Amino acid sequence: MTPRLRALAGQEIDAIDTPALVVDLDAANRNLQRMAEFAAKHRLRLRPHAKMHKSAEFARLQLQAGAVGLCAQTVAEAEALAAGGVNDIFISNQVLAVGKLRRVAALAHQLKTRGGQLAIAADSFEGVERLAQAMQLTSAAIDVFIEADIGQGRCGVTTPEAAVQLAQLIARRSGSLRYAGLHAYHGGAQHLRTVAERRQALTEAASRLQRTREALAAADLAPPLVTGAGTGTFSIEAASGLWNEIQPGSFLFMDADYLQNERDPAQPQFEPALFVKTQVISVSEQHAVCDAGHKSHAIDSGLPAVHTLPGQARLAFANGGDEHGVLKPLDYGGALSPLPELGETVWLIPGHCDPTVNLHEVLVAVRGGLAAGRVEAVVTVEARGVW
Repeated sequence: MTPRLRALAGQEIDAIDTPALVVDLDAANRNLQRMAEFAAKHRLRLRPHAKMHKSAEFARLQLQAGAVGLCAQTVAEAEALAAGGVNDIFISNQVLAVGKLRRVAALAHQLKTRGGQLAIAADSFEGVERLAQAMQLTSAAIDVFIEADIGQGRCGVTTPEAAVQLAQLIARRSGSLRYAGLHAYHGGAQHLRTVAERRQALTEAASRLQRTREALAAADLAPPLVTGAGTGTFSIEAASGLWNEIQPGSFLFMDADYLQNERDPAQPQFEPALFVKTQVISVSEQHAVCDAGHKSHAIDSGLPAVHTLPGQARLAFANGGDEHGVLKPLDYGGALSPLPELGETVWLIPGHCDPTVNLHEVLVAVRGGLAAGRVEAVVTVEARGVW
């Protein structure tokens, strides 16, 4: 971290240069507390997904709030979390490359020496066999969750019979592999806009999961744990009684796409806590331009929303390219909202928090709100990248 970034701690929010990714710690902590209370009330293990914040610092905050461990989506994310002191990690993805599997074995050994544990997902005989071979490099064992496709149409076994066969194979490799249960996550349901749509998708998913659980139990391989669920649906998984552990990630920061979902009254209310701070650098008669383009926020789930502070006019964000964002006035019954002035700060809520964080080297954490807060810390995004 550069001296300039380190020097931000303790300064007023105006000292943050633009474009910058800023976390409102007060809002993030409220989100974290609400999720922890929900998990405790419903007697669910909480294992948040670290692929969202990609930061050991925020992972430690989640552990302090009651999380049992963290999920990671890549070997590199898991390694970064472990280096930051996280001892219970689940790589909720398939890993087939020999080099990466050797890193998995080394990480399992590292966590074992610290009293921790590593888990990983698998959905194929080849994946299990390669994992077992890599684990011969260490005396440590690794927990293996069979990934079941419950409607996502991505990774996962697609029939109960396939799950049973894979569980039997894992059991035969019991020296280095431990059959841990089922990984059942329906990512496609998270952003269905209405509560009714999400409940329908999870009703079908729960039916598929139940058939798989029953088949495993009939083979004397009842899953010790079923893990899954995301920010959009976790209350539905909780109500089903089929999941023991939930993996929501985006709830901590939220994003413009999740905020478009109809809120399920069974879930806590979460608020945006991740923002791109940007500055107006040009103004014309019909629009203004800010210095936050696509290099500062991901657009796979849509463009960012403009966050309106008290006294600010509501604006719409339009595509301006890599380095620019176009700010347009909104129509209020025939009268257009005023445009911001040159040099004015504008706050954006990214369309998708996970890949937006991946674009930045640091998160600037502030307390006291976006209008008059101070920088509490500059947090390194250790797990950014794809390896």
